Amino acid sequence: MFNDNDDLAVDRHLIVTHRLRARRVQLGLTQKQVVTRLARRGIRTTNKTLSSFEHGAGVDVVRLPELAAALDCTVTYLLGLTEDPTHWEPDRPRPLPAQGSHEAAQGNWILGPDVPTRATHQT
Repeated sequence: MFNDNDDLAVDRHLIVTHRLRARRVQLGLTQKQVVTRLARRGIRTTNKTLSSFEHGAGVDVVRLPELAAALDCTVTYLLGLTEDPTHWEPDRPRPLPAQGSHEAAQGNWILGPDVPTRATHQT
């Protein structure tokens, strides 16, 4: 159905995992406090599961709205489509880099300034 061999899927995954942790830390919340907030929204999870999400395990996209609500932000923010945690409307789209350019090869064109690059994340 979709070809995830391109780096877009990897970059989006990296953005979500980074933003989950960064937003929690920005709000001064512990993982346990986020788990409690999720429980109030009917989502039963554990600190271990939340930690896995923050460290790269697959985040269930069905739970993104609840995760965003627990972190006082929008799904759009978690997905890296806006730099403002309160905006639903995506920031203006970034232009795609030229095929074969250094920027395209690095995959940096989609990552925001607060998200480490794929190469940085793998080290």
